[in-house]
Amino acid sequence: MKSIKTLLVAVMTCTSILACKNEAQPEVKTVASSTGTETEVIQKLDPNATYAKAEFKIDGMTCAMGCAKTIEKKMAKMDGVKSAKVDFDRKLAMVEYDEAMVTPKTLEETVAKAGESYKVKEMHAVENFSTEEKPNKE
Repeated sequence: MKSIKTLLVAVMTCTSILACKNEAQPEVKTVASSTGTETEVIQKLDPNATYAKAEFKIDGMTCAMGCAKTIEKKMAKMDGVKSAKVDFDRKLAMVEYDEAMVTPKTLEETVAKAGESYKVKEMHAVENFSTEEKPNKE
């Protein structure tokens, strides 16, 4: 019985020594700031490039924040894409891109890579993006 008590005291002493720190040091984390991202994007764009505009329907989207924003962000990050906008309500994507760097096929592939259920339909070049709102059904 005496040896069990001695062993128990030794284990508790070791535990308390190992668990306690003499000096509490704060954890230092380095966080990258988001400033400068817009200038990086602007620097990648060629001011002498020929930009085209395309509109196309996207089937398979189920929500504005998840689906539409994910597709929009993926297209906007592509090299040569000047702007990308996805209107969830109209199921419509509007993209302005450098014709030398981006093709309609690569836009379609990017949408497909964003999710298996997304399908591009009715892609066509436009002079100006359509701003027509979807009529309200009352």
